[in-house]
Amino acid sequence: MTDEFSFTLSDEEKDYLKELVKLSIVSKLRDGQEQEIPEPPTAHLKENLGAFVTLKLVGHLRGCIGNVQGSGPLYKTVWAMARAAAFEDTRFPMLTLGEYEKLDYEISILSPLSVCPDTDQIEIGKHGLIVQRGRNTGLLLPQVAVEWKWNRQQFLAQTCQKAGMEPTAWKDEATTILWFEAVVF
Repeated sequence: MTDEFSFTLSDEEKDYLKELVKLSIVSKLRDGQEQEIPEPPTAHLKENLGAFVTLKLVGHLRGCIGNVQGSGPLYKTVWAMARAAAFEDTRFPMLTLGEYEKLDYEISILSPLSVCPDTDQIEIGKHGLIVQRGRNTGLLLPQVAVEWKWNRQQFLAQTCQKAGMEPTAWKDEATTILWFEAVVF
């Protein structure tokens, strides 16, 4: 990735997205009805970018779903990913109203993907990774390597394992390594 990912958000935009995550989840919990998504405060939030929403309960992962590449306005993607993280992450049962009150939220806005030209250029905390080989694909966000205190090789190995491949699959020429950056808040 030769160009720095220069997408930035104002405090107003971040606050809007955080409230959007909460509204998306609580509106489904309370009445299950589809609700009109509030318009964003700026046109900036209508850009076509990928996003992940991570939910944590008392410091532990409770759901994480994302759309790697944008498929519409960012604010609508965040709305949909919040609901998916709360109700569709197959690793967890559907979120309850009692859990909702105790949740912490993390939103990751992703840069466009590109092929990693050299794994030595991967920077922990800056780059997220996707490894692909055949039908196997694994993705880890940039903050995961920081949270687990992994070095570059451990990050690559863990991404391979998430894809259901052997930890050294990243060294195989048949494996594609994509990278991206993210604005995380």
